[in-house]
Amino acid sequence: MSLNPDNRQGYRARIRTTGDLAPSTVSFKTRLGYSIGIMKPVTWFAPMWAFLCGAVGVSMDWGKAENIFKLVLGILLSGPVLCGLSQVLNDWFDREVDAINEPQRLIPSGKVGGGHVLVETLVLSILGVAIPMYLGTPVMILTALGFILALSYSIHPIRAKRNGWIGNALVALSYEGLPWLAGSTTFGSNGAGGWSSITSLGLAAAMFYSLGAHGIMTINDFKSIKGDTQMGIKTIPVQHGPRAAAWIAIVIMNISQVAVITLLVMTGKWVNAGIVAILLVGQFPLQRKFLNDPKGKAIWYNTTGTTMYVYGMLFTAIGLGVN
Repeated sequence: MSLNPDNRQGYRARIRTTGDLAPSTVSFKTRLGYSIGIMKPVTWFAPMWAFLCGAVGVSMDWGKAENIFKLVLGILLSGPVLCGLSQVLNDWFDREVDAINEPQRLIPSGKVGGGHVLVETLVLSILGVAIPMYLGTPVMILTALGFILALSYSIHPIRAKRNGWIGNALVALSYEGLPWLAGSTTFGSNGAGGWSSITSLGLAAAMFYSLGAHGIMTINDFKSIKGDTQMGIKTIPVQHGPRAAAWIAIVIMNISQVAVITLLVMTGKWVNAGIVAILLVGQFPLQRKFLNDPKGKAIWYNTTGTTMYVYGMLFTAIGLGVN
């Protein structure tokens, strides 16, 4: 069932009204808390971790202070700045859906209005330009591509998130693949950086883990099935139902990890391949619980099973970085 036009207008009016009435006397500390809140710190880990893995995968020299400084900047860029910016944009363009699923959120509740979002977007955008300028041209290009993907995911008329297959692919690439490549281009080629730092093996690993992140994004969509259905957003759980969507997510995640294990075996990284394989097998009991109760266990699985998935990323990167 789709939300009819009259109801949509009602949600829009309610959001506009509450946003306009947001108190101007709110303290700076409270506004700062709101700003961080709509950046969703819980989502920053994946791209920050991917940037770190990209650096590890090209044998970053940990003995140079400049490299540590660049690593910190890259992690800040990947997480708080770019991922945070994408979350702000997504929350703004998702405010009608959130009014159904989670009306207590900062934007639909009226605590954060359009002016606040505009200022925060400008500040993060400036940082998103300044930091890549220091880290190098490849990072600038990868950042620009990530920003384009974030806009394509959220804004009208493109709004790729309306189709779960396409939208999740864009987010997965932005969260895993691009930060991994950015980390590689910052520190590879014996510290010189550049596009030549991206090896075929590193590129393959980044893409395989991006594929797996598509499954993680599908699991994340379970929490908003009701609102997505009403607003016509065809996530994979909405299109195929919770049980089929759960199987799709798990199969995609497992295929990506099997592909990485195969890659490590083919390059003689037997120890790393074995560790990633053990981590994959360790996910099976958790996956079984999730598959038996997809809607009830989706959030639980995203905080348990995916932990071993991201550990596998680091051991893969270590294997790629060992000559």
